[in-house]
Amino acid sequence: MQQPDKIYNTAVEATLEVIGGKWKPVILFHLTFGKRRNGELKRLMPAITQKVLTQQLGELVDDGVVFRISYNQVPPKVEYELTDYGWSLKEILHLMCRWGDTHIDKVYGDRGKVLFEPPPSDE
Repeated sequence: MQQPDKIYNTAVEATLEVIGGKWKPVILFHLTFGKRRNGELKRLMPAITQKVLTQQLGELVDDGVVFRISYNQVPPKVEYELTDYGWSLKEILHLMCRWGDTHIDKVYGDRGKVLFEPPPSDE
């Protein structure tokens, strides 16, 4: 019998391997609202450094959940959007956001603040 290439304790580990960390879920969450340029993502996440943003985007592209669109123009224009595979994360990311809102209210009440206001829903 052939040995597996990778062994996980639970499938949660496999998910966290792709979307885990401080910034990847936040980047992916913002991309669920549509394409974003690097500068837009930086403005939405003022605490992230440019180096870390570039690194995290590169890893998400390598993992096949984000697509990097490079336009052949001057000045250069690059946009990032979710791949079809990346869109499969939308529900879990939005559930994490809702759980986070509840957690902030429970722990901090009026002393907690969320900077991002999602756009109005079409649903």
